[in-house]
Amino acid sequence: MSDARPTGLTYKDAGVDIDAGERLVDRIKPLAASTRTPHVLGGVGGFAGLCALPSDIEDPILVSGTDGVGTKLKVAFLADRHDTVGIDLVAMCVNDVLTIGAQPLFFLDYFATGKLDVDRGAAVVAGIAEGCRQSGCALLGGETAELPGFYADGEYDLAGFAVGVVGRGAILDGSAVREGDVLLGLTSSGLHSNGYSLARRALLEHAGLALDATPEGLDEPLVDAMLRPTRIYARAVKAALAAGGVRALCHVTGGGIPGNLPRVLPAGLGAHIAHDWPEPPIFALIRSAGDVAESEMRRTFNLGIGLVIVAAPESSEALRAALEAEGEQVFELGRVVASAAEGEARVTYAADEAR
Repeated sequence: MSDARPTGLTYKDAGVDIDAGERLVDRIKPLAASTRTPHVLGGVGGFAGLCALPSDIEDPILVSGTDGVGTKLKVAFLADRHDTVGIDLVAMCVNDVLTIGAQPLFFLDYFATGKLDVDRGAAVVAGIAEGCRQSGCALLGGETAELPGFYADGEYDLAGFAVGVVGRGAILDGSAVREGDVLLGLTSSGLHSNGYSLARRALLEHAGLALDATPEGLDEPLVDAMLRPTRIYARAVKAALAAGGVRALCHVTGGGIPGNLPRVLPAGLGAHIAHDWPEPPIFALIRSAGDVAESEMRRTFNLGIGLVIVAAPESSEALRAALEAEGEQVFELGRVVASAAEGEARVTYAADEAR
């Protein structure tokens, strides 16, 4: 049998490098192994991943979530920094799963690019593995797709898929929320992974700021503030659930508090935000650089609060203490109230009434 190279077209000639893909898999294997949990069966390389259900959960229910990183990736491309967007990918999926009261079990990723760069791909997956370690879940598998001509040079896209488990009797679905419940906010690390189309327009295009510059109001280069990874709230949620009194959990993503908090409130109830909290300075910079109205800021960004816990009033102080023991900064935002008439805002702000 001859080992001579085929004389006709090859897959590599068409833009797909199978050898590069195999090299990336070799780089990924130890990263995935570092996230392994006792529930995982087998290793990376098969057609599917296997994960057992924890035996200590009564009547276990699987909880799933999927998301991407959005145009935050554009900033990573401009800066040629790829080591943290994987954390964002895990965070956006896992934080959603946590809101049901679930324990994260495993994560799957999809990485697609026009031409595979092994070092860049490995950096992205290293971030995914770090996000899984922070979440306490396993990187069970994934897919790397090389799609010639489909993406611009040097660009890629990411999608993530998280699966968790919760006992049927412990599901948080918002039905337990009552008028008078306390809203506790856990701080974000900044932009997280939402609103980047507006952020990029305001900061990079409208104001013409350079990523490596340190604008007035920031104490770090702009790129550091824009690429700071999304916080993962797995440890905080575990502590809160153990403390008791959690009525609902809200992951503050695109839409901000006004767009997300009503998703966990029963019909007829709303929220009144009575107190301020310190905002990361990146938000003031966007507000001024783009002359963005406050209402637009609120419905686009998290403005410094990444997770809202709806708590029974009698449990709020114990919850706060448990969270602070985990290193969380916790702010009382306001209360659950009877909502306004149909068609009116379900989230209101005391700051608006003072104007």
